[in-house]
Amino acid sequence: MDDIQLRLLIDLHKQEKRQGPGGEAETRLALRLARLDHSNPLKIADIGCGTGASTIVLANELNARIHAIDFAQEFLDILQCRAKNQGVEEKITMLNCSMDALPYSDEEFDVIWSEGAVYNIGFEKGVSAWNRFLKPGGKLIVSEMIWLCADRPVEIQSYWKRECPEIDLASAKISILEQYGYRPEGYFVLPPHCWMENYYLPLQRRFQRFLEDHDHSVEAKRIVELEREEAALYENYRGYYSYGVYIAEKIRS
Repeated sequence: MDDIQLRLLIDLHKQEKRQGPGGEAETRLALRLARLDHSNPLKIADIGCGTGASTIVLANELNARIHAIDFAQEFLDILQCRAKNQGVEEKITMLNCSMDALPYSDEEFDVIWSEGAVYNIGFEKGVSAWNRFLKPGGKLIVSEMIWLCADRPVEIQSYWKRECPEIDLASAKISILEQYGYRPEGYFVLPPHCWMENYYLPLQRRFQRFLEDHDHSVEAKRIVELEREEAALYENYRGYYSYGVYIAEKIRS
């Protein structure tokens, strides 16, 4: 992806509540499955936070200091405004950096949270690299694209193998977590409303304004075309893939 495409994608997505499939109820479900210790303040890294859909829920639900991390400063600026409007800005520290270059110390966090973002560096690379930032007994909550069954139509198999090469069955992702020092504690699949009502439909409502803002340029039209293709594929093949949400504990040595 070149710089023009990246800037256009950021501009298209920055006004949306979330930059990928998900939901507040699903974030709260992951919190319940994580069984976090509420007796002491928590230190949390929300990696690839976007405009803060999960960050705001965490800030409202927990006694925590949250480090909201994203490579796009535009997303963080919007998160800052949202946090102020929600009255939780004092609980959130913004950090503009890449998720594979985190400037933190070993065993610094009680929780590492990452919804729909680890694919940017790869699931295996992410969960293995982030392990050192977790305290022993700390919790990892991460979501990742998965196949829901072993056999898929050729069209959707080819599309997601190209767009998300590490897509695999949930069992393969759980095996990776076990390999890199985690004890899996919970797992669930994002339901269809997390894709359609919470993500694709709001995004589609922005297409016309986005095209106008960019004078209907060839590049902007291509971005919209690709987003429409992805949404159409989900409508046709939603029974074959989704995001899996994993809750795991860093094994105590």
